[in-house]
Amino acid sequence: MPPRRSSGHGNNTGHGNTNNSSNSRRLRVDYPRRGRRGLLRLVPSWRQLLALSLLCCGAVAALVGYVYSTVHIADVNAAARAEANVYYWADGTHMVTVGAVNRQNIPLSDIPPSLQNAVIAAENADFYSDPGFSVGGVGRAVVNMARGGQVQGGSTITQQYVKNTYLTPEQTVDRKLRELCLAVKLSRSLSKQEILQGYLNTSWFGRNAYGVQAAAVAYYGMDAKDLDPGRSALLAALLKGAEQYDPSLSEANHRRAEARWRYVLDRQVELGHMTREERARYTVFPEPRPQSVSPGLSGQTGYLVDVANKYIQKRTGLTAEELGRGGYRIRTTFDKTGVERLRRSVEQVTARALDPGNRAADRDVQVGAASVRPSDGAVLALYGGPDATEHFTNNADTAGVPVGSAFKPFVLAAALQHGVRSAGAAPPRLPVTSDSFYDPTGALTAATPLLAGGGESRFGDGVLPFATGLPTLREALVRGGDSVYSRLGEDVGLAKVRDLAVSTGLLPQSMAPLERRFSVGTSTPSAIRMADAYATFAEEGRRTDPYSVTAVTYRGTRLEGLEPPPGRQVLDTAVAREVSRAMRDVAVDALAPDTLRALGPVAAGRTGDDDRLPAAWFVGYTEELSTAVTVFRDKPGRGGLLPLTGLGGAAGPGASAETRDFLPLRVWSSYMTAASEAPAPAQETDFRASADSP
Repeated sequence: MPPRRSSGHGNNTGHGNTNNSSNSRRLRVDYPRRGRRGLLRLVPSWRQLLALSLLCCGAVAALVGYVYSTVHIADVNAAARAEANVYYWADGTHMVTVGAVNRQNIPLSDIPPSLQNAVIAAENADFYSDPGFSVGGVGRAVVNMARGGQVQGGSTITQQYVKNTYLTPEQTVDRKLRELCLAVKLSRSLSKQEILQGYLNTSWFGRNAYGVQAAAVAYYGMDAKDLDPGRSALLAALLKGAEQYDPSLSEANHRRAEARWRYVLDRQVELGHMTREERARYTVFPEPRPQSVSPGLSGQTGYLVDVANKYIQKRTGLTAEELGRGGYRIRTTFDKTGVERLRRSVEQVTARALDPGNRAADRDVQVGAASVRPSDGAVLALYGGPDATEHFTNNADTAGVPVGSAFKPFVLAAALQHGVRSAGAAPPRLPVTSDSFYDPTGALTAATPLLAGGGESRFGDGVLPFATGLPTLREALVRGGDSVYSRLGEDVGLAKVRDLAVSTGLLPQSMAPLERRFSVGTSTPSAIRMADAYATFAEEGRRTDPYSVTAVTYRGTRLEGLEPPPGRQVLDTAVAREVSRAMRDVAVDALAPDTLRALGPVAAGRTGDDDRLPAAWFVGYTEELSTAVTVFRDKPGRGGLLPLTGLGGAAGPGASAETRDFLPLRVWSSYMTAASEAPAPAQETDFRASADSP
């Protein structure tokens, strides 16, 4: 019996729809997903996630394969060749050329096993077995990239050697990928011993030393082959970052270096590179010798370069290692004539006042000074010490000298800005003027105090208001008044005083603990920062951060991030004017009328007669310059500043204070007087034209 025919129209139509629907499903990606509602339509299925992951992995593999096939191992000597850095004065004339790189290549046979093992233990324990890269390190780099951070991770010794020798230092995905591929290629073409030798000859150890031979000489004055395991462990510790681990740079560095040194030795025991018995012989930290400076950086030049380099690193992110490789053309703000003028003022004043050969109190005296242009914060001159090749600590940029009552203007400004707390339970803040004073009841009033004889309290009459009357806040700024300002700081609020001082330009890390004497200068700002903070008063409350570099080019390309810092208003204009007026009213008559009056309007603060701190300051400004000078005594190895008692041959407490305080005042006035008689410093012209030429 023949089979029954179905309705062709119905069946054909049904089969036709099924085929079309099936083809549609095969060609169309089901996203957003059908059959879901709301946000669930946007959630991909596990198959879609798997497909996307495979697609991404394939793309990455293709990219890695392409980069691997296109990167080439260049000539090592050509790639590692370094240039000198050239520094220019503000007017574009040549200041100094620094370089080329301090490096002496030596064979691995001249590098003791103790140093090889220390470096491997500190940097890459699996060096002899890894393929040239670390999977964990690559993973960390990817995570950092996903978080928006720098593209970096725990690199192997091979990767670090590639970075030192073949690549630029920027942290980008492209550079990291090329580093990875070059590391793999290098591992296949060189032995581990050759890679380790290259790494140890190209690594940065600080003190302008590239490679272990230069580092051994810089830190211990010996060849690398003569290093023992203790000294080798310190050099290995420096690879983590010489700026943070050179023990001679600061106490914090010393603590970090000693802890890292112990870790490197203990790690060698864990890895079997050293026995416990041998480790037990190295318990005393091997102190390196003091840092020395290139003869080309003698005099003030080394201090200038130091300040410029720190500024470049802060603004551009370059490290000391990258700067040390050279090739940079650096235009500074330093005025050649101003630097020489400041040096001459310091040397002439100290030569007349001090006699270190016959008076012990005149020995180990240090002077630091800095001069800033108030209008924009440019550092025009500084005095960092007698010679950067003999006294490397930069006295103009040090942060270990208490500023004394030169800090009082910040307390006065905080009182004017915020008022003082009243005695009520929920107190309104009471307004203050520079003529306010504490009456016998302890209340702060704005009335002008009277002396016992009925006349106004003045410095010009030669009578101290403390003996017969009550000092105003204005009068207590310069001559005595520590008790007045200690009380005023507490009434304003020490946190408000600190915050205002920081807002004018002092660094937070230089602020002392908030205790009673905080308001009379237990903080330790640098001379550069003090000059800049006083410039905020000169500019009527407008602050501009100090800067020392206007432009840097690298092989013809100008680096970004070195535009002059923008100014911003941090104090009420009326407050800044009142502080300036208060300092001007008392500075000339109370301190040195014959010396300062010739300079025109001068506002100044200084350490006072009742300062009990082992330092003397004078900070003052005119419209054109703000200059800070500090004098202190410091002997390396003593662990603190020495007293200034007897400085200059003075005897007795009163004479000691007077002699101590006149040194910074005379340096300041000598420099500022000479500066007022000289033409204004030259401004920056076209840097590209001058800096890119030989």
